[in-house]
Amino acid sequence: MKNSKHEIPCHVAVIMDGNGRWAKKRLLPRLAGHRKGAESVRRLIESSAKEGVKYLTLYAFSTENWQRPQDEVDGLMKMLTEFIQKEEHSLQEQNIRFRIIGNRKRLPAEVINAVEQCEENTKNNDTLQLILALNYGGRDEIVEACKSISQQVLNSHLDIEQITEKTLMQNMYAPDIPDPDLIIRTSGEFRISNFLIWQCAYAEFVIVDKYWPDFGERDLQSAILEYNKRDRKYGKLSSF
Repeated sequence: MKNSKHEIPCHVAVIMDGNGRWAKKRLLPRLAGHRKGAESVRRLIESSAKEGVKYLTLYAFSTENWQRPQDEVDGLMKMLTEFIQKEEHSLQEQNIRFRIIGNRKRLPAEVINAVEQCEENTKNNDTLQLILALNYGGRDEIVEACKSISQQVLNSHLDIEQITEKTLMQNMYAPDIPDPDLIIRTSGEFRISNFLIWQCAYAEFVIVDKYWPDFGERDLQSAILEYNKRDRKYGKLSSF
């Protein structure tokens, strides 16, 4: 008997891969691929809200991305600032809340200013939460959570025997955000790339064999259809 359910994943997370290769294929500079990728971000935000997704997390800049050429990093930071500033009005119109996860300390002041302003101005919106992972690394997040827990133990606010999975989760960047139900990766690559490595324990993965700038509404719909074919057992017996 085929599974005929149609559930919208509450939390969709996306590894937006392939901007540089999209540009290279067209003999364009890498930043042209990132600019084109920003258009796909806009489409995905609108499509996700339309589909009824409640949380959308986008892997925008990893802790490893600092190793890229300085001109590319500088260009990405400028684009991020402009994107956040330009999109704030649209997010307000769509009743979308904006947030970021990641280590803010290394981000340029102009990025932080744009982020904090958008977070503050959209904090009461509740149709969809848009989360950008900026200077984000899954391992780094776990290390920072461990540091926080260790400090609580040192301050006698927490006993070692009280530490559980829930304790670790409560010390992550955004403990109120549920774990992703569906993780999409573009460009046909089968890697998690240090993205939400704690939270992805029971996520369903869909790999899309196209570069991120070519990702559109139909691709999201196809990923959701594929998600609905999966049997999410969480270690239990099949529900089919």
